[in-house]
Amino acid sequence: MEKRDNILFSDTFDVKDVDKGGKKFDRISRIDGRSQTHDMSLILDINSELYPVDAGDKFKLTLASTLSLTDAGGKDNAAAAAVFGKGEANWRSYINGDERSLADDYDYVMFGRVYRYDDDSGSKVSAFVSFGGLLMCLEGDIRHLQNFVVGDSVYLLVKGI
Repeated sequence: MEKRDNILFSDTFDVKDVDKGGKKFDRISRIDGRSQTHDMSLILDINSELYPVDAGDKFKLTLASTLSLTDAGGKDNAAAAAVFGKGEANWRSYINGDERSLADDYDYVMFGRVYRYDDDSGSKVSAFVSFGGLLMCLEGDIRHLQNFVVGDSVYLLVKGI
């Protein structure tokens, strides 16, 4: 896949544990994962009815600012403004199926907002995102999480391997 400005982070994760502290909700599982390339740790709440996950599974996780295949999502992007009437592409634009999106290549997609970014421990940082109550904490080297800004919208895309 070519490098696009709308991709904030992408890596393959190994699922180390599922519902480590016991299952709290019927349809939600909390997974604990470790990335293969960037040495990142991940804690992610996922709808286990829509996307079942077991310990030992592998998946590709991508975090993107838009689902557009052509737009970098910048607020001053004239092409996006002409097509969508505002600065960034919206998932609703793809519902009718006339245009392909980044989501077409993935099995599970969520939309959320960065609500916290901790950089207190030197080169290790943590980005926290809420997807309508399903939470994610991605922790690792600052080089891989420097594009996360509190309040920004994020699409989480998962594909099983």
